[in-house]
Amino acid sequence: MGKITRAILSVSDKTGVVDLARGLQAAGVEILSTGGTCRLLADHGIAVTEVSTHTGVPEMLDGRIKTLHPRIHGGILGRRDDPSHLQQMAAHGLLPIDLVAVNLYPFEATIAKPNVPLHEAIEQIDIGGPAMLRSAAKNYRDVIVVCDPADYAGVLADIQADGPSEDRRYDLARKVFAYTAGYDQAICAYLATRATPDAAKFPDPLTLRLEKAQTLRYGENPHQKAALYKEVTGGGLAAATQLWGKEMSYNNFLDTHAALALAQEFSEPACVIVKHNNPCGVAVAARLDAAYQRAKACDPVSAFGGVVAFNRPIDLAAAQACSGTFTEVVIAPGILPDALALFQKKKDLRVLSVGDDAPGLRGALEVRRISGGLLVQEVDRGRIADPTALKVASQRPPTPEEVSALLFAWTVCKHVKSNAIVFARGGQTVGIGAGQMSRVDSVRLAAIKARERQDQTVPTAGCAMASDAFFPFRDGIDEAARSGITAVIQPGGSIRDVEVIAAADAHGMAMLFTGMRHFRH
Repeated sequence: MGKITRAILSVSDKTGVVDLARGLQAAGVEILSTGGTCRLLADHGIAVTEVSTHTGVPEMLDGRIKTLHPRIHGGILGRRDDPSHLQQMAAHGLLPIDLVAVNLYPFEATIAKPNVPLHEAIEQIDIGGPAMLRSAAKNYRDVIVVCDPADYAGVLADIQADGPSEDRRYDLARKVFAYTAGYDQAICAYLATRATPDAAKFPDPLTLRLEKAQTLRYGENPHQKAALYKEVTGGGLAAATQLWGKEMSYNNFLDTHAALALAQEFSEPACVIVKHNNPCGVAVAARLDAAYQRAKACDPVSAFGGVVAFNRPIDLAAAQACSGTFTEVVIAPGILPDALALFQKKKDLRVLSVGDDAPGLRGALEVRRISGGLLVQEVDRGRIADPTALKVASQRPPTPEEVSALLFAWTVCKHVKSNAIVFARGGQTVGIGAGQMSRVDSVRLAAIKARERQDQTVPTAGCAMASDAFFPFRDGIDEAARSGITAVIQPGGSIRDVEVIAAADAHGMAMLFTGMRHFRH
């Protein structure tokens, strides 16, 4: 492209625009602008021409009409290598506009406000801005288009050199179309939520706004390619800060998400160890180091090569506790400096800080791919709000200690793959049975894992048991009794509940019904 002679700057986000204008002015570029941007530049002593002066048409309709004019779009869209375009531009007085720096009305910020009226949201739908951006992006070979203030400095540097390369201008144009597409998606999604009472949760159409964060080495297996995409609204694991270690893998992200989502369920200091997307140890304690030791004790073999999540910033004592076992990932709301220094001695460990914006409980919807479409559901936020309202199904009510253990086991069970069984006692998992095709096999597996514990300070006898769904037969209760389980929490609702309750009574067990299921496929 030739020398840049004229630019139009019209931005809602004023970040960096004064510096951009100064740089353009120093390069001899005439600057056109609108409204608040024009006033800001003039206030900083920058020579600027109001768009209405350039077009000869004043702003009208409360500013809805400003840049929708042939002298703007003709100056942007005219091809400089096409003689007929140049002839028509000259005939109609269309002066070339060689740089367009525009960002759009803050529609998403507006609708994020509570109870925003529809008319207020509608007024924040930009019309002229997207039109200018799309015009400039379409003619990227002749026009530099910038929609992101982060690109201003690079564009100025290019102008001061030989001008942006065609590849650079192409990348800027591609970014514009992604930006305007996302803007339109946000409008569409907002309007869809107002269409029907159910649409607020499940809009039609459903639009997913994601941007590529990184290409991963591979997916679940080395022959599968993979990438990480993050929500444009930010937050969560996808936006966590990696403080140490090599690149996260696809499986690292899956396991870390599972660990952190469970850790964030607890109000007291907690540690969760995950292996292959299932918790293999969970505990709460007064200190994080104690929580880690108690979590590891549940299944020290599986803890090797696992992912560890805490719900408090990691201190040195917790870091020292973790350092005795090979761990793939450690994640927490923060990492204290002396703890990080210790972790940095381990080259194969990845250390992440997620701040206070953890995944799992924050998002509104879960999305899973099937052939030809997506399954979408609400995130499972089901909790027991009032333990005293639980139904005591057995003859014997649980003791206060059993109630505490049952509630802890129920919380963990929610995050275990179905069929899920959790043995627990005193804020610590003792055995976990996950992903079995029959519920009684999950009970047997939990008992096997409990028997394999190297730390026998919390014996199976006297433990509580949680089941993510009802027991279809009494065999699961009979099997639990053989391991010394004294109390059970489950949803209830089986056609054989009478038989299952009778089994609990025969073994002297206490049994609570939640009326809530926690399948996790």
